[in-house]
Amino acid sequence: MEETAGAVPEAAGTARRPARTPRTAAAEALTLWAASRLGIVVLAAASAQALLARGETVAPFPERWRHWDAGLLAVIAEHGYGGDPSRDPDDGLPAFFPGMPLALRAVNLITGDWWLAGLLISSVAGAVAVVALARLAEFEGPPGAGWRAVLALLLWPMSVFLFAGYSESLFLAFAIPAWLAARRGRWPLAVLLAAGASCVRITGLFLALALIVEFAVQRRPLRRAPWLAVPFLPLAAYSAYQYGRTGDWMAWKTAQEAGWGRTMVWPWESLSTTWDMAMGEGQFAWAFRMELAGAAVGVALVAVLLLLRRWSEFVYVGLQVGALICSAYYLSIPRSALLWWPLFLLVARAATPGPRWRTGVVAGYALVLGPLTVFHTMSFMEGAWVG
Repeated sequence: MEETAGAVPEAAGTARRPARTPRTAAAEALTLWAASRLGIVVLAAASAQALLARGETVAPFPERWRHWDAGLLAVIAEHGYGGDPSRDPDDGLPAFFPGMPLALRAVNLITGDWWLAGLLISSVAGAVAVVALARLAEFEGPPGAGWRAVLALLLWPMSVFLFAGYSESLFLAFAIPAWLAARRGRWPLAVLLAAGASCVRITGLFLALALIVEFAVQRRPLRRAPWLAVPFLPLAAYSAYQYGRTGDWMAWKTAQEAGWGRTMVWPWESLSTTWDMAMGEGQFAWAFRMELAGAAVGVALVAVLLLLRRWSEFVYVGLQVGALICSAYYLSIPRSALLWWPLFLLVARAATPGPRWRTGVVAGYALVLGPLTVFHTMSFMEGAWVG
């Protein structure tokens, strides 16, 4: 029987407080998700009007989301990892796992438009993800934590990537339900969902390792431990596939180096390089300042999870943060934070009514990050690099 989070025992002489059900949390999450999607459409319309006023042409709505990785994922979906035969080979394409390109190819059979397919995948997958996040927050936190966690996610400055045809929404649609299933002790379901996440992003490796820690923390019987190998199977299969193509078992890592120059360095070297780029005056200076801020949030989150002894979440987030800050320079850290659901669970807990300082934290979160979310959404639609 499914647990109901947040039920309050009836006190003598008081009215019975209705228990919050998973259906309530899901309805709240979907309402916020739909409202945020509508808000982005309104922003797109306002942006289009601004461009027309300046005498510039405006691309059709789906094509305004084809920038950067969304375009590369569409190329893989249409042509495979060899890339568009009419163009020079792109050695960076193997950096993208096959889950999103396969989903694009399937949905494109219906839409006939790669960019619209990407938007539909992110829309549906994102809805699944926010419902799972709300239920996870209600399961672990106080009543009302569900919609607060979803709102914290949607206010994150890089939440535009949950709308565009990127892989973040699809990953979360597998990963958060996997985590919720694991927390509830439903391990066969958890590892199968985690295997789906492993098809989408290399982050599935960190999820698989974190599930091992969670399994140990829950002291589950060792006879069930073989299930934990399942999320590693897609990773192994993708490595074998790329080895057959390129002769390189680590084609994903090689592609990161070839496409983006992401080699492993000492963290102080990466910090120094990123700092220099952030303090410059080029067109990417603002983006690298956001990278520094994202790294600071990541390090702080890892420290908090360690202090709280949230061992499995510490492993999941800590491995990601460690890999990102040991890259040649900081790249896509704020966007990667969309995958750190422990961050949004903590924000939701802090937002629970209580001492006045909590109100200040929540207000500050919304007032600072909300405008950044709007700014990055508008910038992405105009083709700027925002993470």
